[in-house]
Amino acid sequence: MFSITIVILILTCIVSFTAFSNQKVIDDLIFYPPAITQRNQWYRFITNGVIHADIPHLAFNMFSFYLFGNFVEKDFMYLFNENGKILFLAMYITALAVCLIPTYFQHKDNYHYRSLGASGAVSAVVFAGIFLNPTIKIGLIIIPPIIPGFIFGPLYLILSAYMAKRGGDHINHSAHFWGAVWGIVFVIITCLLLTEFNPITNFLAQVRDYFS
Repeated sequence: MFSITIVILILTCIVSFTAFSNQKVIDDLIFYPPAITQRNQWYRFITNGVIHADIPHLAFNMFSFYLFGNFVEKDFMYLFNENGKILFLAMYITALAVCLIPTYFQHKDNYHYRSLGASGAVSAVVFAGIFLNPTIKIGLIIIPPIIPGFIFGPLYLILSAYMAKRGGDHINHSAHFWGAVWGIVFVIITCLLLTEFNPITNFLAQVRDYFS
């Protein structure tokens, strides 16, 4: 059975590599709030996620996405059966847009602001994985995978919120934060509406068992 994770990864790499040498592709797809406000180009909420600033930016996002995407997609297939793959895809695509809503309202008339990359959607996948498997061990750059997800998650959200407020580093930390939040919210809503599985109870039980 085909993998949604691999399809997204391949598509993102193809478009990103095309954009590296074609400025018009970047201009047409990048998240540019005034183009949305004045020309109703709402598709930019989604298309910005298939282009990246450079190879390291692309590599980091796609590596993180590959690591978490595979097992989160399998979790969705287990929870939602035949609807698992389409719901996994829905979470990814909606995360691309949802994570940028605060950014849009902050910069909707800012002619100097542009944003690109799949970081918000990747954060949604990562945090959906952490929420469903809170004791999974996670590393960060030079730190080996020794941090439980339920500890890493809040630290990441706090850091993202702080960096978003501070600004000045040309990274959209707000998208990281809201993408992560959306991953958790999406899991809660879909599970409670479509299954008998309670992800909140599951999360708390796994954290409790970790300390027992």
